[in-house]
Amino acid sequence: MEGGRNQSNSGNGTVNNVVRSGFPLSFWEAAVGAFVILGFAVGLLLVYLTLPPSDYSFLKLPRNLGELQILRDHLETYTSDYTAQVLVGYCVVYVFMQTFMIPGTVFMSLLAGALFGVFKGVALVVFTATAGASSCFFLSKIVGRPLVFTLWPDKLVFFQEQVARRRERLLNYMLFLRLTPTLPNTFINVASPIVDVPYHIFFLATVIGLIPAAYITVKVTLFLISLYLRATKLWGH
Repeated sequence: MEGGRNQSNSGNGTVNNVVRSGFPLSFWEAAVGAFVILGFAVGLLLVYLTLPPSDYSFLKLPRNLGELQILRDHLETYTSDYTAQVLVGYCVVYVFMQTFMIPGTVFMSLLAGALFGVFKGVALVVFTATAGASSCFFLSKIVGRPLVFTLWPDKLVFFQEQVARRRERLLNYMLFLRLTPTLPNTFINVASPIVDVPYHIFFLATVIGLIPAAYITVKVTLFLISLYLRATKLWGH
């Protein structure tokens, strides 16, 4: 009990020792974040410029099955003719969203299943989600400490205590976190480097932990799309 209390006090001390200002990032930290955003923007622009002239008003994040089906129908042609561009564009968007904690990656996972099927879709989701989580990990290692202390001080103290307590079997604990909703994945990505989770542990837990969720997401997507198409035909008649 005393050891746990000391750890908690130490964690709270760490949080309290962080000097907060109106804006939690320093100039150089904000500059690094802006540079990363610019890099993603340039990547997306290059992908867009390599696609043939067309009406791309359909390119938006789907919010329901109908929009997902419309996006899939449009992208299927481009995927067969411009596979590399579609894959690169998909990866850049997914990694960008994961890096900067932008909601909507679940719909990107649904799109992967709709476009590429079960096995290719699962592989693509696991790859991009792991790349995005890794990007978030390293960006947080550089500039994320003030943000995490500001946004999630209590969760950070809890996470720090648990990591310290389970240091010898840390991979098992990180796998448990990836497979259960104990802590949000976004928080895990950002906080792991701050509480000294080694990257190889973070990487392995992310890859292995994402496979079941990715498989279920892709399978459910294909099932729902088949139901949607059947319902559309039925109502059409």
